[in-house]
Amino acid sequence: MTADIEKGPILGQRHLQVFLLFLAITVNYIAKFNAGVAVVAMTNAETTNPDFPEYDWNEMEKSYILSSFFWGYFVTQFPGGYLCRRFGAKLTMFVSTLGSALGALLIPFTVDWGGWQVYCGIRVVQGLFQGLLFPCIHSHLAAWCPVSERNRLGALANTGIECGTVLAMFLSGIIAASSMGWPGISYISCGVGVVWCILWIVFAANSPSESKLISEAECNYIESSKNALKEVDARDTPKKIPVPWEAIMSSWPFWALLVARSAQSWGFSTLQAEIPSYMNGVLGMDMKSNALFSALPYFAMWCMSYIYLILSDVLLQKEILSLNGIRKTFNSLAFWVPAVGLIAVGFVGESQQTLAIVLMTANVGINAGSTIGSALNTIDLSPNHAGILMGIVNTSANIIPILTPLLVGLIVKNEEDRTEWQIVFAISAIVFGLGNLFYIVFGSTKLQPWDDENFLLSKDIQNEDCVDNKSTETKEKY
Repeated sequence: MTADIEKGPILGQRHLQVFLLFLAITVNYIAKFNAGVAVVAMTNAETTNPDFPEYDWNEMEKSYILSSFFWGYFVTQFPGGYLCRRFGAKLTMFVSTLGSALGALLIPFTVDWGGWQVYCGIRVVQGLFQGLLFPCIHSHLAAWCPVSERNRLGALANTGIECGTVLAMFLSGIIAASSMGWPGISYISCGVGVVWCILWIVFAANSPSESKLISEAECNYIESSKNALKEVDARDTPKKIPVPWEAIMSSWPFWALLVARSAQSWGFSTLQAEIPSYMNGVLGMDMKSNALFSALPYFAMWCMSYIYLILSDVLLQKEILSLNGIRKTFNSLAFWVPAVGLIAVGFVGESQQTLAIVLMTANVGINAGSTIGSALNTIDLSPNHAGILMGIVNTSANIIPILTPLLVGLIVKNEEDRTEWQIVFAISAIVFGLGNLFYIVFGSTKLQPWDDENFLLSKDIQNEDCVDNKSTETKEKY
């Protein structure tokens, strides 16, 4: 009979760290997506609180404001992995969230004299700060999650994405209509960000061994769990581990992850941004002005993320599927079902508006499985380099939402032409389908050899031995 493993308290420091990560994603996503509501309130004060200034911005200027965040966001994804390794997740995430929060605070005080241009500039800076976030989150999860709990705890932390998106849409509208008006959106965004920073400074630690609050039992449980996959003690790992770039770039599992996350970004950006435009143009439905319609798909996604989480736990604990099987099964559901759904939406008639809303909500909700399916795969492949991997993958994934609207602009010349939209949806469905197929064939949940902190050293030794052997053979010849 196997002895029970001492895991420490039922709710330990690892759970607190994951809860803080969940809150980090939530407050940053509130700051990330509240501009959609804020811009409407700032250009049409009658819909919210007419006691505050109104600005005469055209559609192009509003589009610049909404997209400017991503101009900065994708730039710092890759540096984020390096900064996290250099300064630790605790400091880097603190700077990331505080910078974004203070940026939000500047908006009400600068828009009067700087117009939409200064609003764009602030959003770019917010994007630059927030780009540091996710490489740190994956690195922090790798440091704190026992191997058997990575899937559950990682997925729980990432539900902050859906929570933050829903709250950004609902709360921003309520705040804009209150006595605080549209400036209140910025004040609240800044406030929740600063409160999180205080909690983070007090309770966060870069690793279990650095935490002053963790019990010895829990610390040993986390470290021994990680050691089970390695030949050396995780506590003896050098602080600075060189990045094996050549091995990473020649790794098929890494490329499978990169392709899957880029395909997810392409498909999801179509679900998120283009289907509402299609419904407005072809079906005559103004989704964006209806808070319920706007938030409903993301609420469904939030609920589905917990369903996927519970289901994956059951399948793992009962050994019905391996982790590799769960990753690829969930990713297939998250990619292939919305792929079919995208094509189906293109054939919905104007008299079937309810069906269109159901399809859109179901597509976005089912896509929540991609978090467990592929987003957490960075930690499977390499806990030591999870932040670096996430930086590379997220850089690629966040360039896609900048490019897809350009493709839509080339294809869709008339927003009321169903045939043109069907081409857009078919392309996205193909990207979803082929991206997941590549992931199924080449993806893996096995710890990669290049995760070993001594990988480059052992490789150098092998090369030296090879040179010495050749030299000896040459001498013997002569």
